[in-house]
Amino acid sequence: MTQPQWLSLATLGGMMALFLWGRFRYDVTAVIALLFAVAIGVVSPDAAFTGFSDGIVVIVGSALVLSAAVQRSGMIERLLQSLAQRIRKPQRQMLVLSAAVGLSSGFIKNVGALAMLMPGAVQMARRNKASPSLYLMPMAFASLLGGLTTLIGTSPNIIVSRVREEMTGEPFRMFDYLPTGIALLAVGMIFLSVGWRLLPTDRHAAQGMSEAINISAYVIEATVTTGSPVAGLTVSEFVERHEGEVEVAGLLRGDMRGEVSPDTHIGEGDVLILSGEPNLLEQVIGADRLTLAGDDEDGDGRKPDGIGVIEAVVHADSGLIGRTAGRLQMRERLGINLLAISREGETIANKPGNTVLQAGDVIVLQGPLDTLPARLAEMGALPLAERKIGLGSKRTRWLPLVILAAAMVAAGTGFVPAALAFFAAAGLTVITGALPADEAYKAIEWPILIMLAALIPVSASLQTTGASDVIAKLLADFAVKLPAWGAVALILVAAMAVTPFLNNAATVLVMAPIAGVFAQQLHYRPEAFLIATAVGAGCDFLTPIGHQCNTLVLGPGGYRFGDYARLGAPLSLLVVLIGTPLILWFWPL
Repeated sequence: MTQPQWLSLATLGGMMALFLWGRFRYDVTAVIALLFAVAIGVVSPDAAFTGFSDGIVVIVGSALVLSAAVQRSGMIERLLQSLAQRIRKPQRQMLVLSAAVGLSSGFIKNVGALAMLMPGAVQMARRNKASPSLYLMPMAFASLLGGLTTLIGTSPNIIVSRVREEMTGEPFRMFDYLPTGIALLAVGMIFLSVGWRLLPTDRHAAQGMSEAINISAYVIEATVTTGSPVAGLTVSEFVERHEGEVEVAGLLRGDMRGEVSPDTHIGEGDVLILSGEPNLLEQVIGADRLTLAGDDEDGDGRKPDGIGVIEAVVHADSGLIGRTAGRLQMRERLGINLLAISREGETIANKPGNTVLQAGDVIVLQGPLDTLPARLAEMGALPLAERKIGLGSKRTRWLPLVILAAAMVAAGTGFVPAALAFFAAAGLTVITGALPADEAYKAIEWPILIMLAALIPVSASLQTTGASDVIAKLLADFAVKLPAWGAVALILVAAMAVTPFLNNAATVLVMAPIAGVFAQQLHYRPEAFLIATAVGAGCDFLTPIGHQCNTLVLGPGGYRFGDYARLGAPLSLLVVLIGTPLILWFWPL
């Protein structure tokens, strides 16, 4: 081995040691590896920042923006909600939710698909008096399997596509992953239909801020617009439409004020005083085409950038006590809208703006994010720990889905390069108002992009120095007596074993070039080995730390570290036993 090869392998070994140590976050570890590689000369200064302009980084960042836009539209949630209303058994609900997450993960980033449907799962668990642990881990595992179905489902697919292009001149297209991925998703769903019994049923989520201060229900004021599907319904039919999760505390129409009977008909222009949880209220506003009182929009129906929503508690010494938002002219003087109020042990039947505030009230305020904290301090209100609140967020229904579909068709047919197609689509979601610019920037996971950009030149150094050839030859010498399926299984298992300790994207950046050269050493085509690398890196079912999806459900599901292996170990074995012949079937050597 030459000195550059030793130095490149030393960089790789040191980086893996830092990942295992966990002292630094993964993006910082990647930056350390890049700086070290430049310092010792295995990466030239001119090549150090090539990763930031790489198509991989552009596609991943754009996919995150598109995922946020689709999630914000609420269309998938709405379709699933109508389906879930017809299913009552928790086990069947779990399967429907898991299948929905899995299928959605092929079109938006898998972590985005999971985050979008998690609140609905928790609500179903609460209605059925079941533990969220029954729903959330299967959904997380389904999201990992669903991410294997398309180019943009997960970062490893994007990376191996680029490696194939470098080796053969042709990248993996949008739906090249579909046959293997959809088959593995189907196998996973069959397993989950019986394997859910391995899940612990006594787990409970850690108490959050909203539970600690007992936010039972918010009260909002909403107007029935022209063409609303609830116009003509009685109050009891309205409540039944939403499964009793939302209460009509009052109806305002002309001289009619205050409480209403269940037989009162709702008409266009009526003002409803609704009580319920914020996420449910937000769904009702979107599904029933109601207008939330005080919700600021521009003349074209778009919400100005920089406008956000925050929850706060009215302090005992607050100047708000004994006053209403209307009397305080909160909107006119401070530029702040009072959207909702929650008061423990009481259902408020008045407009939020006309309700006399008390100490301990939890309020939802909308206003400029750069001044809201200071305004809260002036009013004597304490902001709560950050929690995503959908109230006051305008949804654009089908537009993000249309933009996403156009991008997928353009990239899938090769009409334009994938990076350009998805970057243009992400830009259109912001330009058309489907996603405010502020939310687009928040949706981008900058640590992931920094890690990818830093590791791309480090990964390339393995090839430029020939270090990947050395590792591949060692593996080939070991695998030379193995059958073809054994060689593919070796790569699949190796990627699956490494990814819990690194990051799935980092695993593929390191292993994909090695897998490609490994295939050449054995005189095989590289596609099966690259697909095996992506599948192995995308299937971490054993720990809560190897993938964001597993981490996302850890707290809400109340899981312990060892709970993942209970369900994940047999699923991992199935992926290896069934995934290997599937890969060889669809990608012959």
